[in-house]
Amino acid sequence: MEFDFFQLLWLFLIFSALTPMFKQARLEAARIRLIRELERKRGTRVITIIHRQESLSLLGIPLTKFINIEDSEQVLRAIRLTPLDMPIDLLLHTPGGLVLASEQIAHAIKNHQAKVTVFVPHYAMSGGTLIALAADEIVMDGNAVLGPVDPQIGRFPAVSILKAVKAKDVNELDDETLILGDVAEKAIRQVKSTVTEILVEKLGEEKALEVAVQLTEGQWTHDHPITCRELSAMGLIACGILPKEIYELMDQYPQPLRSRLSVQYIPVPYEKPGRGNKSG
Repeated sequence: MEFDFFQLLWLFLIFSALTPMFKQARLEAARIRLIRELERKRGTRVITIIHRQESLSLLGIPLTKFINIEDSEQVLRAIRLTPLDMPIDLLLHTPGGLVLASEQIAHAIKNHQAKVTVFVPHYAMSGGTLIALAADEIVMDGNAVLGPVDPQIGRFPAVSILKAVKAKDVNELDDETLILGDVAEKAIRQVKSTVTEILVEKLGEEKALEVAVQLTEGQWTHDHPITCRELSAMGLIACGILPKEIYELMDQYPQPLRSRLSVQYIPVPYEKPGRGNKSG
């Protein structure tokens, strides 16, 4: 059977279109297998919120993800499907996202009767931090970080808008700036109240309010990495040892391939050679 050029071209196009679908199906199967292994090992329901860039289209265009309403709907559904006395493990890796979605997830986690553990292998910023704070236990890698939860209004931090408004006479400000100032004040008050409510059982009312002020009123820039040591100073114990399945699961969410690797290493664990093992 002979193939002409156009037939070969069509076969190439079909293969190119189907390859990403097959690759994604393999990834999904590997993720489900690791999730089931972790659930059997710990006797929990495992839920993942992982936001990374993934190349899913024919053109390989990476899609950047963040916490949105669809995420909150899925997490709430997963919690509804979980028995009240079954613990939940939440794998969290996110730059943040919508306040509404993050608060919905945080309240659902806090209201679950059994223990909820949040695992943070790398980072959970902004709305991700709000979710982590609602858990009964936070287990972070030694180098992982959380972040402030100060509200952002458009391109600017709410606290910075308020400072700009207060720095000028009200007669020098236009209506839009005054409106932004009002919205910023409400946003800070609302998020601070949510954080206080989440932490009051763990830290007590006075300490919970103190931590809420630190996280919401602009002590740091919005992208400041809050380490385990800083969290411990706030009264929040977070450092721990993550199950190996967490890291294996993260490996199944690869970043899109680039023409040139920025970071490269031999991907196997090394063991330090014994002192007596010397070649003569």
